[in-house]
Amino acid sequence: MSSVTKYIVYGPQSTLRRMTPKLFESVEPKYLYQYNSPENNDEVYVAVYEQYEKQINATITLTCVVECTANQNRVELKKAGGRMGFRGSSLSEEHNIEADVVNFIMDFSKRFGLSLQEEVDKPAVEDEDE
Repeated sequence: MSSVTKYIVYGPQSTLRRMTPKLFESVEPKYLYQYNSPENNDEVYVAVYEQYEKQINATITLTCVVECTANQNRVELKKAGGRMGFRGSSLSEEHNIEADVVNFIMDFSKRFGLSLQEEVDKPAVEDEDE
């Protein structure tokens, strides 16, 4: 099981710069890497979250990549792991790490008047000539 969700957050630079440290303070990752670009003051954060699902005896991993530029934050969430279809159960959706991260982003955006947009990938088009 693997899924990717992408968000773009627009707003004032000072508010955008506060969002990522607050996210990692609120929902603490297992691993965190930060890169600061000296040329244009951009920042890139890579955080890895792990959550053990005792009910299905599997670990779910969430990789969160946040690119902070002057006028937007681009958030990419990649969820991997877990099991589907065993014992007729699915992953428990009531409390998982991905929901915590997405809820924080939506709440922070709403509280500080930021514009939040989900980025949807276009499906690949196959050649009809083949």
